[in-house]
This record gives sequence, structure tokens and C-alpha cells, in this order.
Amino acid sequence: MRCIINGEMMDLPAHIRTVAQLLHHFHIHEKIAIVEINMEIIPKKNYEHKQIADGDRIEIVHFVGGG
Repeated sequence: MRCIINGEMMDLPAHIRTVAQLLHHFHIHEKIAIVEINMEIIPKKNYEHKQIADGDRIEIVHFVGGG
């Protein structure tokens, strides 16, 4: 499946079908993150069930600590 993630076209492995799986794939599943798919913010409670489709435009914002 091909999606645009944070402005970059990416080929995702076939097993990634939900927002939760996508965050796990990028190792940010334990961080605070905001996910938007096709200009719609997805509530965190829906990450396990929200399906990702071929061609989706996905924005992921996560917070990084440091100084």
C-alpha cells in the first residue's frame, strides 16, 4: 500500500492496516501523537480500528523532549 506520510510517498508493509499498526511500525506507539488522515484528525480511541487505505494522505505529529 502506498500512502503519503508527512509529505513523503511511502510503501507500507501489507500487514499495516490501522493507525495503531502504523504507529507501532514507526516505533511511536508509546509516545503522544496526533494523527490526521486526509485532513481529518483521528481520535486516539479510534487508532485500533481506523483503517488506512491506499493513497491516504497521513500526517503524524509526535512530541520529542530535549533541550
